[in-house]
Amino acid sequence: MQVKRFFAADMRQAMKLVRDELGADASIIGNRRVAGGVELTAALDYQAPAAPVRQPNAALEAELRKTQSRIASAQAELTTREQVDAGQDRQLFANESIIAPELPASVLRPAGRPAAPSPSAASAVATDQRALDAMRFELHGLRQLIEVQLGSMAWGQLQHRRPQQANLWRRLQRMGLSADIAKALLERVANVAEPRQAWRMVLAHLAHAIRTPKQEPLEEGGVIALVGPAGMGKTTTLAKLAARYVLKYGSQNIALVSMDCYRIGAQEQLKTLGRILNVTVTPVDPGQSLLQALKPLAGKRVVLIDTAGLPGNDPALAMQLEALAARGLKAKNYLVLAATSQSQVLKAAYHSYKRCGLAGCILTKLDEATSMGEVLGLAISQHLPVAYQTDGPKIPDDLQVPRGHQLVSRAVGLQAAEEPSEDAMADMFAGLYQGPTRRAG
Repeated sequence: MQVKRFFAADMRQAMKLVRDELGADASIIGNRRVAGGVELTAALDYQAPAAPVRQPNAALEAELRKTQSRIASAQAELTTREQVDAGQDRQLFANESIIAPELPASVLRPAGRPAAPSPSAASAVATDQRALDAMRFELHGLRQLIEVQLGSMAWGQLQHRRPQQANLWRRLQRMGLSADIAKALLERVANVAEPRQAWRMVLAHLAHAIRTPKQEPLEEGGVIALVGPAGMGKTTTLAKLAARYVLKYGSQNIALVSMDCYRIGAQEQLKTLGRILNVTVTPVDPGQSLLQALKPLAGKRVVLIDTAGLPGNDPALAMQLEALAARGLKAKNYLVLAATSQSQVLKAAYHSYKRCGLAGCILTKLDEATSMGEVLGLAISQHLPVAYQTDGPKIPDDLQVPRGHQLVSRAVGLQAAEEPSEDAMADMFAGLYQGPTRRAG
């Protein structure tokens, strides 16, 4: 029997290390939390003690029952301790009334100075908290183990029973689409027997799920703000939008506004663009009201606002988003998303900037992307219309109004060349067993 320990940041990564080194037949015989992550003890050719096995997941169920028993015992112990403490408090007040019957209990214990807990009580509370934290960690680790095993089992069953569906799952995984979106698409073609027709219908449903505005935002006019983290291409996209409008309608009815007073040279860059296009540029200084800055531009048909790309925990970001969400402004805020960004970066950007109210999104850097499933998946799952797409540095040539089928065709062209591994497919299926709060993460 070969036994080995694995260290990783979380349970999912640790399970992947086990599968990569010991294979899918390895058994997990222990897990615990350590500094910086988790430690997993795995064994190959592990012989478990003989026991009546009623179903494949009997060991997992035994662990669940054991943990539930520990939780019930801890809760009972906490309840008993609370009852004992309450009884001691009643006895204490009774003794006080005997010693000094003429004085109320409030005099014996001044209101402004609450009684400090005894060292033994504080120690008991700390011990209980540590025990609860340990149980939470065990439950979390057990949940991840169950998700990984359920994912592997579900993927294996699908390959055996419905190989055509399994092949479609692989193709969607190569495109970078999430498990939720892939499942929803494949449910629509579950009864289609011919493989090519099923794939064409999957792509048609995917194109239909991508929303695009009925009218181009520049044609509609008004105040248009580009928001998003640093590096997504907001300023370059704004330059393309401004040049596109000037070439079509002239420079008289458009103005540019810069709220980026944090990045060195950001406002100067926009002023240079304004001089080239002969367009008014208005900088908004820190502390200045955006509504006041926009008042002189009330006669312009289109006002484009360039914002600062700030981290989600920066207090200045909250102030910037509040200004854009002001009632009197009526701005249409578009989240700029680079197709080169990782899925978690895109999700974090959406959750940070959705507070200002998003009219849609703009997809940038399509020419540099190796996959489009992640950015299209976010737009679909969060119901964000894709207003524009950019695929190069040329101003304004590399800016287009997208169409759903064109985006899907491009995503298919960028899909990974090699087939996904069995571990990757198992992880994709494991994502279907995660709770909604974890998926939103």
